[in-house]
Amino acid sequence: MKKTIAWLWCGLMMTILAQAQKKESRPNFVIIMVDDMGFSDIGCYGSEIQTPNLDRLAANGAKFTQFYNAARCCPSRASLLTGVYPHQAGMGRMVVNTVKDRSHEEANQGWLSRQTVTIAEVLKTAGYQTFMSGKWHVGEERPDWPLQRGFDHYFGLISGANSYYELLPNRLILENNEPYRIPKNFYLTDAITDKAVGYIEQAHHKQQPFLLYVAYTAPHWPLHAPAEDIAQYRGKYLKGWDKLREERHAKQRALGLFPQDFGLSSKEPQIPDWDKAPNHAEWDLKMATYAAMVSKMDAGVGKIVEKLKANGQLDNTMIVFLSDNGACAEVLDGRAKKDLGETAYDVSLTTPTGDRGSYTAYGKEWAALGNTPFRLYKQFTHEGGIATPMIVHFPKMIPKSLQTNQVGHIMDIMPTCLELAKAKYPTMYQQNTIKPLEGKSLVPILQGKKRTPHEFVAWEHFDCRAIRQDKWKLVWSKDVKKWELYDMEKDRSELHDLASTMPQKVLELRQLYENWSQKMGVSSLK
Repeated sequence: MKKTIAWLWCGLMMTILAQAQKKESRPNFVIIMVDDMGFSDIGCYGSEIQTPNLDRLAANGAKFTQFYNAARCCPSRASLLTGVYPHQAGMGRMVVNTVKDRSHEEANQGWLSRQTVTIAEVLKTAGYQTFMSGKWHVGEERPDWPLQRGFDHYFGLISGANSYYELLPNRLILENNEPYRIPKNFYLTDAITDKAVGYIEQAHHKQQPFLLYVAYTAPHWPLHAPAEDIAQYRGKYLKGWDKLREERHAKQRALGLFPQDFGLSSKEPQIPDWDKAPNHAEWDLKMATYAAMVSKMDAGVGKIVEKLKANGQLDNTMIVFLSDNGACAEVLDGRAKKDLGETAYDVSLTTPTGDRGSYTAYGKEWAALGNTPFRLYKQFTHEGGIATPMIVHFPKMIPKSLQTNQVGHIMDIMPTCLELAKAKYPTMYQQNTIKPLEGKSLVPILQGKKRTPHEFVAWEHFDCRAIRQDKWKLVWSKDVKKWELYDMEKDRSELHDLASTMPQKVLELRQLYENWSQKMGVSSLK
């Protein structure tokens, strides 16, 4: 009898050990998204801005040269979270403040569709702990907040933009489902980092893998950074945007991001030559503040990596880093008055850039630098709007310093995580029929293999449209309102429009786009 009990006990222990090992073998996921950062704004993608932590992740991981987001904050976040196109997730445009009718869903409803599941919802059912720190921006009302969409714990900004020092009117920062009281010496980037580090420590005490989604607001306007961080960059931008674009472009070619004959996009006519631009000192201050915001974010990434390392979790954690769209060319004149109110707006007009109470952006002049070597900006579907730096660090899988030009899309991140987590994507969730995944796992690419690519990837946002199939890209700007055709192998800077010389290719891609747009519900977006 004792022998039988001993054998049973031994068998039980072996089962428990095997289950523990199985759980341990499943990786953690840390997905880091930054806001409004251009393709070339970190060191390993060509920048003069100091980003040593991201550069180290890239040097020991995978760096993508042709990875795409969805052109703007809300669409990109929706696609990242759900693994489908933004329109399928209800976020073809932007969030709405009030949901009037949840009985009917459409492509631009402004809140996450109930016919989609978030990566947190799926991983949670697979035994993962789920955390988020940072900007949400895919649902303003409580039923659409992070804890209601699968996250166990949340800290961050529900809306799209805020001061980095204080809470603006009509903004909401939450900790879990409760309003967060901002303490003294608050700086939003540091707060997002500190909460993320705390969540990693909290997760460490449970024998479960975890998902941590870190959505920095930096370097989205307003341009705010501590004075000592700005000071290290003052004067470095007196070279001007013309010279610095050339320097970044040369560095990109030296890094092997592009071939040596890869062209630099032409400067827009509205952007003056640096030598003719007034107020050089003010322009220098704006870009120095922006650079400081990027460096502050990079320092936060370093703290996250150090915590993972200290807990012995770094090797078993896949870290993903990317931007939600290209650099931002928006002007804040009217927006600032609306966001701040009359009194605070008047104060902002005489407050130096970077200080508490200031409220400014850096314009298309510096945004063009951020998007080197590409054309146009955030919200456009030319490369300047949709191309993102993309780094994946996962020592268990990725050969050291892997650089790939295989095409990927932000909706590919979710199926990648699900594959590695051995998590099943549902067809039903909470009595809702769930739309099939559109993304494709990046695992083959991360293993150094050739992935079967998407048949095509496509975009639409406020009538900026595009479709890419293999090397061909058809793109339409809401401003120019005509189809342009580019060969992405020879001309990713979109300098030489082939539409007039290749009308058959235009018709072929246009028909493919029309079929996609009907499937997405884009045709109803006028």
